[in-house]
Amino acid sequence: MSTPPKLDHTVINVGYQMDEAEPRFQALGFYLTERGFHSLGSINHAMMFGTDYLELIGLPASAKGIISGRPDVQNAPIGINGLVFKSDDVDETYSHLQSIGMAAEPPKSFGRPVELDGRTSQAKFRTVTVASDAFLGGRVYFCEHITPELVWQPDWHTHVNGATSIPEFTIVSKHPEQEAENIAKLLQSHVDGEGGSLSVPLNDCKITLLSQGTYQTRYGALASPMGQRTSIFGAMTIRTKDLNAVRAVAKQAGLPTLDNPNSVTVCVPEFDSVLEFVE
Repeated sequence: MSTPPKLDHTVINVGYQMDEAEPRFQALGFYLTERGFHSLGSINHAMMFGTDYLELIGLPASAKGIISGRPDVQNAPIGINGLVFKSDDVDETYSHLQSIGMAAEPPKSFGRPVELDGRTSQAKFRTVTVASDAFLGGRVYFCEHITPELVWQPDWHTHVNGATSIPEFTIVSKHPEQEAENIAKLLQSHVDGEGGSLSVPLNDCKITLLSQGTYQTRYGALASPMGQRTSIFGAMTIRTKDLNAVRAVAKQAGLPTLDNPNSVTVCVPEFDSVLEFVE
């Protein structure tokens, strides 16, 4: 890669429960795009920000029990499950992954219809995935947007909760030092911090690596359980223009919260998602 990548989007896997997930995240104050139907069989809704976004991904309820063209979605646990970086050229990115021993399959192309101004257009993407054994907490991959104008529409950026960007993504690991080094190698960056709290900085966000104990201290009762897993995607931080708006929608939605002067953390238990809002 000629330059370090930027964050493209993060993903919450909702399995076959998209009909339940859509109103749940709307109630939290997000504007969700219309449901998308990928050519590979998955479905999605996006919560768009300035240069990145949060995606709900799943499979149609009618397809339950059928082998999917998206085994990465079908076999993944419910919850925060995807960390995606931008790529200007996924072929170049694939060469980089090969050079550091993290390559999986070659790049794939897919698309989904998008309705704009009464016309249907085809949003097109090319992606390349990092080897599944490189980061055990979830899927890490790179996305090249062939038609970005069909994904980032200004009308989709208005959220009742004031959300504007994703400045931090948190991974919890029983081996945070090693995982931080691997992330830094992947992103051609470096590791900051020490002990149970490390971070890998990018231009627009940082990837935080926490020990299980540090994660529990930060999020308390809202922290996702690790169980027997050695690594999980534990939380994402969302910048907002108005913490009081977050407090209001979270209370109305009846969601568990952790309220601090400079942040409001909300847990969506049925989709194992910890979202920390900051100004």
